[in-house]
Formats: sequence, C-alpha cells, structure tokens
Amino acid sequence: MGAENDDYKKKERIVLAIILVFASVAVASVLVTFSYYCYLRYKLSKRLKTHKKNSRGIHHEEKANNFPNIQVATERGLQVFTFKQLHSATGGFGKSNVIGHGAFGSVYRGVLQNGRKVAVKLMDQAGKQGDDEFTAEVELLGRLRSPYLLPLVGYCSENNRNRTVSSNLNWETRLRVALEAAKGLEYLHEHITPPVIHRDFKSSNILLDKNFHAKVSDFGLAKLGSEKAGGHVSTRVLGTQGYVAPEYALTGHLTTKSDVYSYGVVLLELLTGRVPVDMKRPQGEAILVSWALPQLTDRDKVGQIMDPALEGQYSMKEVIQVAAIAAMCVQPEADYRPLMADVVQSLVPLVKHLRPQKAGTCSSFHATQSPKA
Repeated sequence: MGAENDDYKKKERIVLAIILVFASVAVASVLVTFSYYCYLRYKLSKRLKTHKKNSRGIHHEEKANNFPNIQVATERGLQVFTFKQLHSATGGFGKSNVIGHGAFGSVYRGVLQNGRKVAVKLMDQAGKQGDDEFTAEVELLGRLRSPYLLPLVGYCSENNRNRTVSSNLNWETRLRVALEAAKGLEYLHEHITPPVIHRDFKSSNILLDKNFHAKVSDFGLAKLGSEKAGGHVSTRVLGTQGYVAPEYALTGHLTTKSDVYSYGVVLLELLTGRVPVDMKRPQGEAILVSWALPQLTDRDKVGQIMDPALEGQYSMKEVIQVAAIAAMCVQPEADYRPLMADVVQSLVPLVKHLRPQKAGTCSSFHATQSPKA
C-alpha cells in the first residue's frame, strides 16, 4: 500500500513539473509576442511621425507666397540656391529677362555670381501638381547627362517669393537646331533604360545658347517608358495643345513615338514659321499639322508653305528632305513614325558643315502656351 502511494506521488510530481514547464513556455511566448508587438508599434509610430513631418515639409510649411519647402532626393553635384541668389541673378526676375512662359510660372535669363549664364524657372503658382512636377524634374535632371539636354545646375525651394525669335533664325541655324534637338530626344529614347519620354517636347522647351546651339529643357512631365520593345505606359494625358500625338490623346498610351510626333510639329514650325494652333488663320489653316501634311510630300507645293521670313535663302533639296522627315514624324499611326536615331542620321548630312550664327544670350526659339512652367 505504501509503495503504491509513493508511485502515485511520484507521478503526481512529474505531471506537476510538466504542467509548470508548459506554463513557463506559454508565459515566455506571451512575453516575447507582446515585446515584438510593442517593437512593431514603436517602429510604426516612428515611421508615421517621420512621414507626417516630411508631409508638412512638402505640403504645409507655407510662408509668404504659399510655396512648399520641397524635399528633393537627387544625386550629388547639384547646388542648392537661395531665393536671394536667384533673385539677384535674374535682375529681380525682371520682365526683360523672361525667355519663356508656362501655366506654373516663367523662365528667366540669369547670370550667377561666378559669371555662369543660366535659365531660371520660377514656379509662381502653389499646388500639388506644380510641386510634383518640380520634384520630378529636379530628380530626373539630376541623373541625366547629355550635351543636347539643358543641364541642371541646382535648385531652390525657398518660400519667397512670349518672346519669339524663330523669325531671326536663318535656314542653316534652323537645321542645326533641328539636329541638336533630335539628338537630345535620341539620348532620352535610346541611351537610357528604360527610355525617358519627354511628354512635353515643343519649341519653347528648346533653349538656345549665345551661339544658337540647342538644349532640350523642361522635364516636369517626363515619364519612364516601357522596357519592352514597342511597349507603352498608360498615363494621364498631359502636354501642350498642337504637340500631343493623336494616339496618346485618345488612349493615354504613351510611347517614345509620342515624342517623335511632337518633334515633327517642331520641324513644321521651323519650316513654316507658324505655331501649331492658330485660330486666327483662314479656315483649314488653323491646325498646323492638318494644313501642312498634305503638302509636305508634294515638291511643287512644299515651297509654298515655307516661312516668308527666310526669303527663299535655302536649298530646295534640303527643304524637301526636311519636309519628308517632318511628314514621317507626324504620321497619325505611331508605327509609321521613325525612331529618333533615324531622324538624327537623316539630318546629319545636312548640318555637318554649318557654322554657328552670331547671336545673343540664351532664349527659347519660339514661345507658345504651355500647361506648366
């Protein structure tokens, strides 16, 4: 009887020990789980505080003119200017220094303290769209390097805060502008992976230096294209009236061929001296592409659409070649348009022996209405 009691007590102690072990493990698990939960709550709270702080810095820290202190993540090498520095460089953002206009502000000619000549874009309207475009352009230009793109020197996000010269360009200079602008788009389309689609290529976004060499500018609407050959990206339709490719306007499908169409419109401007849309023109002539396209491939008619300011000082052989390139670029079907690399190769023989024309300071060769700065 005593032996049975000892066995029973022994088993009872074993069971109790097992229960205590499981209870200890359970308590430990609860403590570990609770600790991990507290850690996650701490990290999440810290991230939310940081996000709110940045949001206030981007969208809500408004001062005199309701401008945000925009945080821009770019590669090294960009200078951060003060508003005072740029105000001084542009002569107080004087009207005489305006070289372009946009819905979100104006572009001014400026000279920095070190003597460097620059173009300064001033955003004069607050709003998320303008902020986003400002940030996108600074981030993109901070990473792109090409002699045919307007280089980004720096930016300022402090809270302070139609000139037409195309008729002054001779035929040789217009050809060089066409080639160098084409090389700028070729770089974006062919030398960047995935390709960069400008999305607002137009004459007023081609800036000319003192020797009338062209630089493609204004990348506020630029978009990364598809990595697939012939692929597209779907996006909200933005751009400037008269330059937007028809398939992009209808479907929102954006490709590098959308830029090719816009380039073709610029070529037509260089040929004809006309703006893309001019409702003051006679019936049938208001839309440049619709009016010019039927005449571009007719050797007898192409001379009739040329800019009168050129006064016939051009080679008809060259005019016919440029007109043919323009006709291909503005084809309604995107697949029929050439690559910018093909456009460059077609223009090179026309331009390689040209000498620079003496001229003044940086300006856009033709100012038009734009949906942004």
